[in-house]
Amino acid sequence: MARKPYLKTQEGKEAITGYLFLLPALILLSIFLLYPMGTAFYYSLTDFYILRPDEKNFVGLENFSMILGDAAFRQAFVNTMYFTVLVVPIQLGVALGLALLVNKKLKFKVFFRTAYFSPVVMSLVVVSILWTFMYNPNEGLFNEILASLGIPEQPFLSSPDQAMNSIIVMSVWQGAGFQMMIFLAGLQNIPGHLYEAAEIDGANLFQKFLHVTLPGLKNISLFIFITITIAAFKLLVQPMIMTQGGPLGSTKSLVYHIYEVGFNYRDVGYASSMAVVFTVMVLIITIVQRFLIKEEEG
Repeated sequence: MARKPYLKTQEGKEAITGYLFLLPALILLSIFLLYPMGTAFYYSLTDFYILRPDEKNFVGLENFSMILGDAAFRQAFVNTMYFTVLVVPIQLGVALGLALLVNKKLKFKVFFRTAYFSPVVMSLVVVSILWTFMYNPNEGLFNEILASLGIPEQPFLSSPDQAMNSIIVMSVWQGAGFQMMIFLAGLQNIPGHLYEAAEIDGANLFQKFLHVTLPGLKNISLFIFITITIAAFKLLVQPMIMTQGGPLGSTKSLVYHIYEVGFNYRDVGYASSMAVVFTVMVLIITIVQRFLIKEEEG
């Protein structure tokens, strides 16, 4: 008896149906992700200047060699690393603290959950503009509070030493609510009998947190750590709106520098090479983090 062609079997029909459902996502992925990535890599090997598109020439790795001697790129890299190293643990700690707080059986806890989460749903542009007014060195809210406490007014965003730290504070405030909700879901999934057993053994609050809560949130903490790190490397909106990369380039991030070179200076070829380097950096960090997570799980 002759076998039916695969496509006419039930398994083949199900496979075709699955691919048809997958096709729209693949098309959108190709148009908005794969094609731009391929185009950026191609442009990174050229001297493409957006105002002279017909004079595009292949230059090989010349753009990448320029990156090594680019002082602005190095400063943007240092700024990005500084922002990431500080914002990741601070935001992680604040989010966990808020989750522990709203997980208690307190009055108005629904209100506090909503209040802590509300900055997440606000536009980052709007939040950045709002905090720019609050950081105003002359009439800003924060300096008014400091003056009422007898503390001298601070320059905040107009100081090279304080600008990035001011952006970090705002970023933590804006983003911690989202991680708080993830931590809250994890806290509610920790079995209550573990806390009861720890209490019977005479454990205090700190010991229960250390030996029950933290191990129960291990996988969630690692997930949040990765997502915050990747988001921190993509820092763009805050310095663009609040400081325009200043003062003295102290808040210019890698993504903002790439944007500035590509759109303000029109040097698409060089901007594309920096985008490729930035993508490789993020991929390496992600792979290392996933490897460390597997090591921890092992």
